[in-house]
Amino acid sequence: MGDEALEHRIRDLMSLLEVSKHLGATTELDPLLQRVETAARAVLACERASVFLYDPPTEELYSKVATGQNEIRFSAKLGVAGDAVATRTIVNVPDAYADPRFNREIDHQTGYRTRTILSIPLTGYDGQIVGVLQALNKHRGVFDARDEEEGATLGSLAGVAVQRQMLLDEYAEKQRLQRDLEVAREIQSSLLPKRDPVVTGYDIAGWNRPADETGGDCFDYVPLPGGGLGLLLADATGHGIGPALIVSECRALIRALVTMTEDLSAIVSQVNDLLEADLTGGRFVTAFFGVLDAQEHVIRYVSAGHGPLLYYHADTGQTDEFNATALPLAIMPAFDAAAGPPLHMKPGDVFILVTDGFFEWTDRADEQFGTERIFDVVRAHRSAPAHEIITRLHEAVERFGAGTPQADDLTVIIVKRC
Repeated sequence: MGDEALEHRIRDLMSLLEVSKHLGATTELDPLLQRVETAARAVLACERASVFLYDPPTEELYSKVATGQNEIRFSAKLGVAGDAVATRTIVNVPDAYADPRFNREIDHQTGYRTRTILSIPLTGYDGQIVGVLQALNKHRGVFDARDEEEGATLGSLAGVAVQRQMLLDEYAEKQRLQRDLEVAREIQSSLLPKRDPVVTGYDIAGWNRPADETGGDCFDYVPLPGGGLGLLLADATGHGIGPALIVSECRALIRALVTMTEDLSAIVSQVNDLLEADLTGGRFVTAFFGVLDAQEHVIRYVSAGHGPLLYYHADTGQTDEFNATALPLAIMPAFDAAAGPPLHMKPGDVFILVTDGFFEWTDRADEQFGTERIFDVVRAHRSAPAHEIITRLHEAVERFGAGTPQADDLTVIIVKRC
């Protein structure tokens, strides 16, 4: 090796050493990819360089960095870059337009003329494909064996650095989402009643446990100007942040409207129209809104798609299941929110409001918990306080599930006449 070649070789190695230092110090993906691109142009003495990252779910390559270009996305099974992925080897193309793998359309779109290509697979520390580094148009001549050797070294350094940063970014994003979910859960929990209401002659308790950090269920007690107690239980489709926002809106609307009227049908109809105007994509809410009149011992209600409503008669031991009285909220505008038959509560009677997370919980044989098992719990513990009935119901459904995961939110209100 002559002095000039040796000097050039030392200069290239120093460049790679400098690249290695920068790659190790960079803590964000986009600047890291920019450094890889800049290093490739310097070390390989070429006009342009592109870093294509590999997207395993779609089996595509996409560029976040391409000199002078916006993002490009294409199948990882096609083209010169795709061949580098498939073979896990460097692909050296001395004449792009003479190579059938080359896609001329990109040149037509950009007005750039590609002459020579060096595609370098980027692999992580575990040997998995991370992406492809593609160098275009050697300044003098074509890419040679020394370019391939230096490109392989650069590709090894860049592949590990890019994989490391992608893993760090993924971890950081999960941590951020987890923090956001925790905040959302705190906010949603703060909207639930802090304590159960005290109503003369009645024992009332409510409880909620979401399937995720946030849930699509809610319950609430709303003291009314006329002295009655409003009872709200709502269940938005799905569970998670989206449904949590929807039921929070539903709760806020009902709380606002009861200050203007105690006409349950009018309240539910208005809430429906407001939600229907807001929600898209087939989202809807099933909701029960009723009023307990402790003087007359009656519950009047409208049930928008929420059912069955469960009732235990203490004097006879019989049980009733009542269906919804109207469509779910946000299905269609201006529907008739009809009221259900008044529930006249006798001493010892128990009214049970539950979301479908209870009676649709399935065991390992795919059998549902059902409503009769809910009544069995109420019968067995009819003399217990309302909050204890809820505890026993929760224990029963988990025991029935025999270790199967909670698939839906659980919410319940128990109204018991003492």
